[in-house]
Parts: sequence; structure tokens; C-alpha cells
Amino acid sequence: MALRELASLEKYLGLKKPNKYSTQGDKKVPVLQNNDADPLVGLVTIACHLVKEAKRPELLGDGAEGRAVVQQWLEYRVTKLDSHTEDTKSILKDLNLYMQDRVYLAGNQLTLADVLMYYGIHSIILDLAVQEKEQYVNVARWFDHIQHHPGVRRHLPPVVVLRNRLYTSRHH
Repeated sequence: MALRELASLEKYLGLKKPNKYSTQGDKKVPVLQNNDADPLVGLVTIACHLVKEAKRPELLGDGAEGRAVVQQWLEYRVTKLDSHTEDTKSILKDLNLYMQDRVYLAGNQLTLADVLMYYGIHSIILDLAVQEKEQYVNVARWFDHIQHHPGVRRHLPPVVVLRNRLYTSRHH
């Protein structure tokens, strides 16, 4: 999955020449075969390298605090979501609470944290029933916003996040 995410990230970033990737170990950790230097290992390391290669520093966060928050969410993605050390329901609960008054994970604009977290939870959101999605309304709102951001979704199918509610006239 990580290799597909990196290929989608390359396209989103507008990188013209696709990189050569492989995986290592039981967990299939991505490896970027770098012609100029040693190979780069790990989803976050490679993703940050691609962002720098594309000259899109805003995706790594604004200012020292913004960059730290982006790194925090990238680490969360790898340590909690990818490692399956936590129940997905508790991850969604944590995210839902965090996103209560936010549009993006870090700051006021789309960052690499949003893109990689979106890729990471896509299959989870896809498998949720509508009633389950309604339990995580803040995550659903954020997810829907990110999936409609130009170029982000790429290889992934769109997900219907929340059903439209019809209200009777007495609720107005």
C-alpha cells in the first residue's frame, strides 16, 4: 500500500519522473532507490524527500511549530495507524476529538500530514457503515474535504461520507 501512496503523492506533487521503489522486511517498509546517495527508507522519510524535491515546503508546515505538528501527525500515522498497535475505533475516536474545531491536521492549510493520513485511513472509512461514519462526524467532514482537494485522491475510489438529512419544516 505504501508504494501506491508514494506514487500517488508523486503525481499530486507534479513530479514528472517516477522514482524506483522497493520494500524491505516483513512490514514491507518502502525504500527509495536514490541514484545520488544511499537509499531512503520509510514512508515519512521518502514522502518528506518528495515534497522537498517538488519544492512544496508549505506541505511540511509553516514555522517551527507548524513543522513540528506535521511531523507529529506523520509519526502518528506510522506508529499508530500503520503498525496496527491500536484499535481503529480508538484511532477514529482520537481523530474525531482532535478535528472538532479544525479543518486540517496541522495549521490552516493542507499539509503532508493530511495527505498521508487520508491515504492511511481511506480503507477504514470505506468499510464503515453510514451509521458508524456519523459517530465520527468530524473525521468524516475532514476526510470528505481532503478527498475533494484537487489531485489528492488519485488511485482511491471516492467515499460517500455522510448522507444528506431531510428535516421537516418544524426543525427550522
